[in-house]
Amino acid sequence: MLPYINIPFEYAASVTGASVDELKLIFSFLLSYPLAGLLKRLPDAKPWQKNVFIITVSLFYLVGLFDLWTGIRTLLVSSIGAYFIAAYVHGPFMPWIGFVFLMGHMSISHVYRQRAAAPGHVDITEPEGAQMVLVMKLTAFCWNVQDGRLPEKDLVAFQKERALRQLPSVLDFAAYVLFFPSLFIGPSFDYVEYHRWIDTTMFTVPAGTDPLKAPQTRKKRKIPRSGTPAMIKAIGGLAWIFLFLKFSAWYNTDLVLGDQYMKFGFIRRVWILEMLGFTTRLKYYGVWTLTEGACILSGLGYNGVDVKTGKVQWDRLQNVDPWGIESAQNTRAYLEGWNMNTNHWLRNYMYLRVTPKGKKPGFRASLATFVTSAFWHGFYPGYYLTFVLAAFLQTIAKNFRRHVRPFFLTSDGQHPTPYKRYYDVLSYLTTQAAFCFTTAPFVLLTLPASLLVWSRVYFYTIIGVVASMAFFSSPGKVWLIKKLNERGRPRISRSASQESINHPLMGLPDDPSKDVDEAVQEVRQEVQARMRKGSQVRMPTGTDMKRAVEEKLEKKNSH
Repeated sequence: MLPYINIPFEYAASVTGASVDELKLIFSFLLSYPLAGLLKRLPDAKPWQKNVFIITVSLFYLVGLFDLWTGIRTLLVSSIGAYFIAAYVHGPFMPWIGFVFLMGHMSISHVYRQRAAAPGHVDITEPEGAQMVLVMKLTAFCWNVQDGRLPEKDLVAFQKERALRQLPSVLDFAAYVLFFPSLFIGPSFDYVEYHRWIDTTMFTVPAGTDPLKAPQTRKKRKIPRSGTPAMIKAIGGLAWIFLFLKFSAWYNTDLVLGDQYMKFGFIRRVWILEMLGFTTRLKYYGVWTLTEGACILSGLGYNGVDVKTGKVQWDRLQNVDPWGIESAQNTRAYLEGWNMNTNHWLRNYMYLRVTPKGKKPGFRASLATFVTSAFWHGFYPGYYLTFVLAAFLQTIAKNFRRHVRPFFLTSDGQHPTPYKRYYDVLSYLTTQAAFCFTTAPFVLLTLPASLLVWSRVYFYTIIGVVASMAFFSSPGKVWLIKKLNERGRPRISRSASQESINHPLMGLPDDPSKDVDEAVQEVRQEVQARMRKGSQVRMPTGTDMKRAVEEKLEKKNSH
């Protein structure tokens, strides 16, 4: 770490109440803006200069600003290991070997961080930290290399677009790994996007484009002007962080864990829990918006031109939609706006990768995605309480949408009735109240603290989940379906193609009960197939069926 660099941050920490490392992190995000402006101005014809600049800035952040020598070692181990696995391991299991290596290495870091228990200290492994971002980038890199070794006829459109037919140079790869605007907290992106950015093919205007609608550039640079959208993101990010600093003084974990919390009435306690979740989200809104803005200023956020408006789109690396989350009326809308790049990674490099070619994703894909998401976040019990409960919320929300929401639409399902506004308001309040309860352990982390806070609001979401699951497993569901049919409109259902498109967000199973049914069905089909081949087997039931399903899941996880 550079001499005396801590002095201004220590003073600012005494004034704001934030930790020195948190202030340094914000400083690095802000410093990335002028540095990204310099990066964009380096000659397009000399990409090696951009690579060297990127690596130099990241090294300054890691050791000049934070003194993270062990962090450099951590990033080197993951990066070198992934590069060698991609280069020298051939065969269909190469990406999985890379995945196990990277997740295993990060798991060790998670355990170390959890034992250190220093939430105010910035390290490589903290939530959405550099190693977590790197795992997304490098596991995707291994899959992209593997896709590049396959015949093009065996690839879908997404794979063709991202396939790497040859390994990048060490310099290109190192700069991709250490891209400074997104080093500590993301956003994540694939190597092909970095390559197209650095060789400027990302900005090639399609033939026949009206010159008046082409993105404006300066001098001979191919990267379009991006100062205005970047500054909008910077201002927005700082506004979110300012709100976080203000609200965190009022709503924090000490409040909900202290004796003062129980002096409030039930409704007030729920409101405080909601504001605790909102305050926590403010921090992520701020840092993700700031880093996205720096990526936009460098040009990497470029996402083409809107054919309708003719405006340049800069949302390639958008990672959060605050309005979508805060106005969500159902669980899927809530989750779709959160950590969007992680959702993309889980979908494209886990959910769809474990699905055999020609089949739609099922229980195995959902389970693998759920486990990956959970382990990627870490091992605090609070994460798992949140994931499991949120999975059941997904199922309940789906049942209400299919069997209750149609009553508030016209018989053809195309228009709302006068009572639809009341359904929307109730859906909004229920979704927000359920999620503030569900995500509380994600903030509190430990099991005792999570259960204590849940008990202080009488486990209201869990009671609601149990009651809803019981109702939709009772004749009440049949009665709803009957009433819907009497209205002359079939109940809402999704096609198989829609089921595969609507993958589990954040790895959460879309319908846990359905997934278990699919696992049982897979066991039955396997037994029937063996019987047709003449094997002496019987259809398992009861305890035998349970054991067969468990063995099948263990076998799948071992792969």
